[in-house]
Amino acid sequence: MTYANEILSAPAGIVDRLNARFAELKEKLAQRAQYRATVRELSRLSDRELSDLGISRVSVSFVSHMAVYGK
Repeated sequence: MTYANEILSAPAGIVDRLNARFAELKEKLAQRAQYRATVRELSRLSDRELSDLGISRVSVSFVSHMAVYGK
């Protein structure tokens, strides 16, 4: 026997939207902190160590961005 269920979704209230925005902001701040930490760690490496990793000093911010954001 088959049953049909209808699920109605109520529009998100203001509290739900605010919670979603805060969660989004928290995630973006965490990503930014990770980006800054990655740049800081790579910047502390010597040119020789960066070369061993295949990274030039000029591309530290690009590599960090790719590592954190993937874009």
